[in-house]
Amino acid sequence: MSSANQQEANPSTLGPRHVAIIMDGNGRWAKRQGKLRVFGHKAGVKSVRRAVSFAANNHLDALTLYAFSSENWNRPVQEVSALMELFVRALDSEVKSLHKHNVRLRVIGDISRFSTRLQERIHRSEQLTENNDGLTLNIAANYGGRWDIIQGVRELAEQVKDGVLHPDQISEELLGERVCMSDLSPVDLVIRTGGEHRISNFLLWQIAYAELYFTDVLWPDFDELVFEGALNAFAQRERRFGGTTPIGANAS
Repeated sequence: MSSANQQEANPSTLGPRHVAIIMDGNGRWAKRQGKLRVFGHKAGVKSVRRAVSFAANNHLDALTLYAFSSENWNRPVQEVSALMELFVRALDSEVKSLHKHNVRLRVIGDISRFSTRLQERIHRSEQLTENNDGLTLNIAANYGGRWDIIQGVRELAEQVKDGVLHPDQISEELLGERVCMSDLSPVDLVIRTGGEHRISNFLLWQIAYAELYFTDVLWPDFDELVFEGALNAFAQRERRFGGTTPIGANAS
């Protein structure tokens, strides 16, 4: 989607339609409790539940959560295994509630590396909620922003190879249609918990014009007040999308 289209999708700065969150700090939170990192991941599930409820109650179009990056496979085997099992259990325990509250669940990323058991849970959960028209909850799992762009480029390259597309026809719009979440409103706000100030290969294409909000709060402590604080900070920003006039303001 071009910057002009993004402006049309965001007629005012009163509130974001699509929020993405980098959920950081589970391990450090657990360490402060004198417990294993997996304990922090389990506590983080409660924060996910709070965030989803808050997003739905505040009428966001979409909430995207960075659950497991393509680089997270480099973590200790025991932690990765625990995360995979936690993912399965979370899908089993939460999807009925999501469906009841009209939330559409989607998992973005390369799920082919996951176990057959987990892939089945993902497909089952997506199918159950696919017709819901409330909040869209995107879970980024085995996701990387570079991977996302590359898979889109490969699709276009195949079309060029087949003679369907000429290289000169490749545009920002064409590639934008082939990255994850191309059917949703653009990401307006990225929140990162845990005190780090970096993007970590998250939604590199989709957040080109997003506002960034960083908080020292560790993810298991992320609650409605912190979320509301991020939305309030967003409301104070002037979004120009590369232009000189804030969106929603009258040009003089």
